[in-house]
Order: sequence, then structure tokens, then C-alpha cells
Amino acid sequence: MLVQLTITDFAIIDYLSVSFSEGLNILSGETGAGKSIIINAVNLILAGRASPDLIRTGADMAVVEALFQLPLKSPLSRSLADMDIPFNGEVLIKRTISKAGKSRVWVNGSMVTLQMISKLGPNLISISGQNEHQLLLKPDSHLFILDDFGGLTKERLRLNELYRDYYALKEKAEILRSQLKEEEEKRELTQFQIKEIEEAKLVLGEDSRLEVEKSRLMHAERLMDIVFTSYQALYEKEDSILSILSLLAKDMDKGVNIDPNLHHYKKQLESAQLQLEDLALELRDYYSHIKVDPQRLEEVEERFQLIRRLKKKYGSSIEGIVSFKEELSQKEYQLTQKKEELKKIEALTEEKKEGLLKMAVELSLKRHGIAKEFEKKVEEELHLLDMAGTKFRIKFSSNTSDVDTISADMLDSTITADGMDVLEFMISPNVGEDLRPLARIASGGELSRIMLALKTILARSGLVETLVFDEVDSGIGGATAAIVGEKLRSLAKYHQILGITHLPQIASCGDTHFLVEKRIIKGRTRTLITSLDRESRINEIARLLGGRVISEKTLAHAREMLSS
Repeated sequence: MLVQLTITDFAIIDYLSVSFSEGLNILSGETGAGKSIIINAVNLILAGRASPDLIRTGADMAVVEALFQLPLKSPLSRSLADMDIPFNGEVLIKRTISKAGKSRVWVNGSMVTLQMISKLGPNLISISGQNEHQLLLKPDSHLFILDDFGGLTKERLRLNELYRDYYALKEKAEILRSQLKEEEEKRELTQFQIKEIEEAKLVLGEDSRLEVEKSRLMHAERLMDIVFTSYQALYEKEDSILSILSLLAKDMDKGVNIDPNLHHYKKQLESAQLQLEDLALELRDYYSHIKVDPQRLEEVEERFQLIRRLKKKYGSSIEGIVSFKEELSQKEYQLTQKKEELKKIEALTEEKKEGLLKMAVELSLKRHGIAKEFEKKVEEELHLLDMAGTKFRIKFSSNTSDVDTISADMLDSTITADGMDVLEFMISPNVGEDLRPLARIASGGELSRIMLALKTILARSGLVETLVFDEVDSGIGGATAAIVGEKLRSLAKYHQILGITHLPQIASCGDTHFLVEKRIIKGRTRTLITSLDRESRINEIARLLGGRVISEKTLAHAREMLSS
């Protein structure tokens, strides 16, 4: 339960500290005194939205601290253990808001995120106010209320997860199919290109060698003339170079006999003669291999043109063409991989689809199973809240009596993230009247009592320690208010209750009563909260009964209400 609440520099509160007790804690006071501000501060502890506008004028930071006492075996202990936060039966939550808009949260001295605190809040405290009354008017929320009653919330959340997984896989499969369709359309061209390149049997450097061979074949006769002339000049002619060198060598022999210093030059001359002889023989051999071959020239030209065409289509060089072909082969491999991946995804999608359908059908059957019990309990609670004779029914749009006929092919049109059920609360508050949608016919007072009835039913089986009812008296009065007060007192046997009220019938049912006041002190508006003793409480109930002018008769009535 909420043991201590401390608020500093929040809205018009400069400092406020209040200790709550077990049972029914009543908060009353003039309109605008700050009762709702206290509830807004509690909302911050539950990860509510924070704004620098909430900081009291002149202050740099707003601080809200709440101390809770819980059983050591509370479900919250596991969540705290998962967050590595120590727990010994007490949970102290502190939240600050700075002018810069930054918000910080601590739990038992450990700094945590808002996401972490939002997981703790539902097990600590539940606030019921006008917003929840409005929520009751939205049929979409009725499904969640029924699930809470039947303990089906976790199953619905698992269904949510499976639903998201199924449609994520389905979307992934659609994307893959689209990609495969596009790539299949291009595949014929890809395979043609690969085949064209492979059939060419390209060899690296081949284009350069072909270019040389082409030039040689085109100018074969000219080459033969040049080589033959050179060979003749070197070797065959009478006055060939080698003949002249031979004569020179003989003369040089004579010179060496005259001057040995010529021996060096003789050696060089002989060397040149040997080199030229080798050159002449090589030219003769080269000449013998020169052929005028128009057929080979045509073959070379065709091959050369083939490579040129491939270069224009696939790359500026043979290396580029080969690289392009490897890229095409990789695409073919990736296409095969995608097909395999699609098969796996489709199989998994079908598996998820069948699981989703099965889970949705099971959840729907359970909802129908608990609906009758829920309807009965709501009518019982409404009877106790002075709405005797009220009929309450749950109208299902789905037809689970035919679940065996529902196939996987119908899944997309029959199942949402919350299952296959669409339901709405129907009510007939007057005997003899037809059932109509709750959202259309319920008055403000009836909504307050219906919400209290639902809270009573859900709270008895729920795990939340503290329930807050903000203006539960909206739209009611007189005997009905007394009944609501007794209902709150009865509910306080199971949970700590904080109730904000303007009605003396409800205020008199409290175990503890706090007065919230707004005063001007030293030129500043301040909100104060005071725990009332019996006499002060009689005065406050009398104020609620008679307004500003309190008579002895009003005080006597207040005493009687408090005593009874």
C-alpha cells in the first residue's frame, strides 16, 4: 500500500507530505483546492507525462516521492529482481522534473528508466477517474475488461505477439516474392549474357595478341619484303655486310701482326660478325614462317570483333567482361538462395498462421465461457449499488459456435491482434426495456456506479495494492451516494483505497479523512493537506452537507452520519 507521499514544488504545492493508512482514505475539500493535483503527482510515479509547466513558479525542480509497503512475495519482487533493484518489503520511488524538461526516476536508490517504472506501476496503484469513465464509453475497451476479469490478458498479449510475428513474416514473404518476380523477369537476359560470355572462352591478354596477329597477317607481303631484303643485305648478296666484315676480319689479322693493340678491335669485329650471322639466320627463319593467309586473317578479324562487341556490352577490357560475368553468376546464386529463403518463410508463416488461428479460437472460447459469469457478477454488484433489476449482457460479434468451420484461409478477415472477438457491453437499467449499448444510454451517475462495480469485481482478483477513485461520486447523490460509500468501504477490505469526494455520504464511510485546502501565505498560494480528527471530521462532513453556513442541526446530522 501507499504509506507516504511527499510532493515538493509541484504546481501550487510548495511542500506536502502525507501518510496514508490501510482501508478507505477519504480526501475532500473545496473545488480547486488541489485534490486533483495530488492525483496528478501520483500519476508521475506511474510514469505519467512530465512537463516543466508542472514546476511551481520560482522553483528549479519539482520532486515527487512515494513509499509503498508490499508483501515480500509480491509479484513486484520478481520485476525488481530482474532490474537488479533491492527489495525488502518497501519500494521508494522518486521522480524529479527540471526546468530543462529532463525527468529522472529512482527506485530504492537505483536510477531507472520511465519504461522500467511503467512496468512496476500496474502492481502498485490503479487510478480511476473521469478518463476511465470515458474509456467505458468506448466498445474497444470492453474486450480488455473481460480479459482482465477472466485472467486472459497474458493470453491476449501472447496472441498480439504471435499476430505481429505472423504479419511480419507475411510482409517479408511478399517483399521476397516481389523481388523474385522482378529478378525472374531479368533472369532470361542474365542467363543469355552468362552463356554469351562463357561461349566466347575469353583468355586474359588475348585481345592484345590478336591485334598483333591481325597486323602481321594484314601486312604479310610487306613483312616478307622487308625481312628478305634485310636477309639478302646481311648474308646472300656478293657485297653483303657479312662478306665485307669477313674481308675486314682478314685485314685486321694482318693489322694485329703489325700492332698487337688492334687485337681488342679484332675481337669486337668478330663478335659483331657472329651476332650478324645469328641475326641473318633468325631473319631467314622468321621469313619462312610468314604466310599470306586470308582465311586466318578472317578468323582473327572475327574473333577480334567478337571481343570488341563484348567489351561494348559488358566491360572495357577482358578482365572487366570476366568480372561482369562473375557478378551475373552471383546474382543467379542469390536468386537460388532467395527461393530457398522464401520456402522457409512460407513454411514458417503457415506454421504461425495455424498457431494464430488455434490460439484465437481457444481465447474466444474462453471469453465466451467467462462472459456469463462476468454478466452475473456485474448485475450483482449493480444491485448492491441501487441499480436493482438492471440487465447486463455482453454482445459478441464473432460466432465461435462454428469455430470448426473456420479455416486458415479465413484468418486475415476474421482475426485481429486481439483475437477473433468484437464485443460490446449492453445494458438495460430499467425493467422491461430492451438491452442497448452501454455507451448510448448510460447516464453519468450510472457510469460511475458501473465503473465502481467493474473495479470491485476486478480488484478482488487483481494484484494491485492501492486503488484511487478520483470523484467516484460524479452524477450521484442521496441514498445512492451512501450505497457507493459502503461499497468503497467493503472494497477497502481487499485493497487500500484513496477516494476523492464531494459527498458527505461517501466521506463518512472513510477509515481516515484528509482535508485538502488552498491558502494564501505570504502572498503565495499553497495547497495544504491535514489528517482530520473526529471533531474536525464532523465539521468537514457538515460543510459537505450544508455548505459555508453550518448550523447545529447540520453538525448533528454529520455526527449521526459518522456514527452510523
